[in-house]
Amino acid sequence: MHGTAIKVTHLTKVYKLYDKPVDRLKESLHPLKKKYHKDFYALSDVSFEIKKGETVGIIGKNGAGKSTLVSIISGVLTPSSGHVHVNGRIASLLELGAGFNPEYTGIENIYLQGTLMGYPHAEMETKISEILAFADIGDFIYQPVKMYSSGMFARLAFAVAINVDPDILIVDEVLSVGDARFQTKSIKKMESIKQNGTTILFVSHGIEQVKRFCQKAIWIDQGKIRQIGDQTTVGDMYTDSLHLESLENSKDEEKHITKCNTNSSTQARIVSFNLSKKQLEVFDKLVVNVEYEIFDGYIDGLLLGIAIYDAERNYIFGPNTYLDKFEIISIKGVHTIQYEIPKIPLTAGTYFLDVGIFVEKGIVNLDYNQNIESFTISSDYFTEGRVYIEHNWKQ
Repeated sequence: MHGTAIKVTHLTKVYKLYDKPVDRLKESLHPLKKKYHKDFYALSDVSFEIKKGETVGIIGKNGAGKSTLVSIISGVLTPSSGHVHVNGRIASLLELGAGFNPEYTGIENIYLQGTLMGYPHAEMETKISEILAFADIGDFIYQPVKMYSSGMFARLAFAVAINVDPDILIVDEVLSVGDARFQTKSIKKMESIKQNGTTILFVSHGIEQVKRFCQKAIWIDQGKIRQIGDQTTVGDMYTDSLHLESLENSKDEEKHITKCNTNSSTQARIVSFNLSKKQLEVFDKLVVNVEYEIFDGYIDGLLLGIAIYDAERNYIFGPNTYLDKFEIISIKGVHTIQYEIPKIPLTAGTYFLDVGIFVEKGIVNLDYNQNIESFTISSDYFTEGRVYIEHNWKQ
């Protein structure tokens, strides 16, 4: 394990769920060992390795298994099966006040935490001034912690964990508590220990925080690892999945192509629609080929439009041949038109395309296909938002 901070192998955590409290007793006393419970897999066959000095973000929806995973790594929970190998001393912030005695003062709890982490009293005395300075809670340090607000708890807990020089620091959502000044101070301190080679596991729902702070990300979904890799790529995939899930669950949206033909005596139709490629990088060329058929001898004022939407059905861009003053072939037959964006400025995500054919400046619809095709863009973390706009800074 030289060079490895954490190695997780086939880790599984199963909880027994009972419909009624008495079912637990029935199960324990049943002569034939009848089961009264259902197995819930909080983690299922999870394996990964984290190198020393890496900063890794752990992302996923509520209930995905993130907190269970870091609790097992920290030694708070035991796995049902599998193994966790940890190389170094861990300081963890799993939840506010975890391991604190509410009847003890802040000072007493500092020494208690030091003891739990394996530090002798004398060594903790050398760290006490740094911890007090970082916590910055004044004379409350001499009061029982049961009197503390959640913000004061966060300050003290974080101050202890980050100032005891851990080899591995695990932070589970605690930065969501506290004011902006405290959060800034905490991030700066974590940046400092990161530079000194401390391995950091950073559990957060803030995907932008993970992109900015981490070097790698692990996406957990329903107790299993969905993806491991570059923090920007994994973060974008996770965000994209949430948007797509929202789209699929929406009662107002359909999963398949939606025909919106408002003219029963169709004069023209979309025959086919294809993309040059469906996986792109930001600023790649996007090429769309549309085949359409005209049934009448000639259609005056015929136009074709293509619309781009994001996964939440927000309208991104919708050019058409009329607005672009491009005359398309309007006589009977099957025709092909190509649409090209030389450098697509959209940021990472999945996007959907609609295509329609119209007359009367787009007022009358002859044939319209919604969500006919999709494409996915990936990119490094270099900007935010949906579209990159050329810009300059001056001072």
